[in-house]
Amino acid sequence: MRVLIFLLQRCIQLIALPIYVLSFLGLWDPMCKKAFPYVMSRLARSYNVKLHKEKQQLFSNLKDFAGSSGQISLLEIGSGTGTNFQFYPSGCRVTCTDPNPNFKQYLAKSMAENQHLQFENFVVAPAEDLRLVSDGSVDVVVCTLVLCSVSNVTAVLKEVLRILKPGGAFYFMEHVASPRSSWRYFWQQVCDPTWKYLGDGCSLTRETWKDLEKANFSELKLQHINAPLNWSLVRPHILGYAVK
Repeated sequence: MRVLIFLLQRCIQLIALPIYVLSFLGLWDPMCKKAFPYVMSRLARSYNVKLHKEKQQLFSNLKDFAGSSGQISLLEIGSGTGTNFQFYPSGCRVTCTDPNPNFKQYLAKSMAENQHLQFENFVVAPAEDLRLVSDGSVDVVVCTLVLCSVSNVTAVLKEVLRILKPGGAFYFMEHVASPRSSWRYFWQQVCDPTWKYLGDGCSLTRETWKDLEKANFSELKLQHINAPLNWSLVRPHILGYAVK
């Protein structure tokens, strides 16, 4: 089976050879960083329509984690084009972070469309290093479709725990690996090396729920679902929240 996966990976890489050549020359990553926000702005609309009910349910209890003032101080990691904003309750004070500054123009559009929120700042920073955010300073951290592409999930979760107030919550929704015995997982392995180039580092084979289970949260509410998406390889999802 491993030999077959290896051979099929090489076939896909041969088809995608121009991308690998551009990457070798150092040209692909800058191109991808500029084009990826535009692509995501299109895909995110469809994603929000298809998982609208799931997102509404996920964020339905955000108010339970409001601070003593009644407001929610919320930081979104990898905020991208701001597709989660519509699901946040009125009055949330939102700080956005993303390692790609090219998202800013799309983020500004979403901010203008969601004036029920108070936008504090946009921080250009990788999820593994949020040093510009103070310890224990936010009520809620949100991260959707981000942990699939970070370089170190464990480091991200440590940062989340650092910046959350005691009793604060981390909300997540991520596509993940299919069960290892499934044919879908077989094809996820086959496509993963090239998928990472196309998806700005996105991996199809991460078992992110295991990282969440190992992190030092006091409580973890996690659900596995099969998302109603056209692409079978990204249908396995987890969603839920964890409490510091």
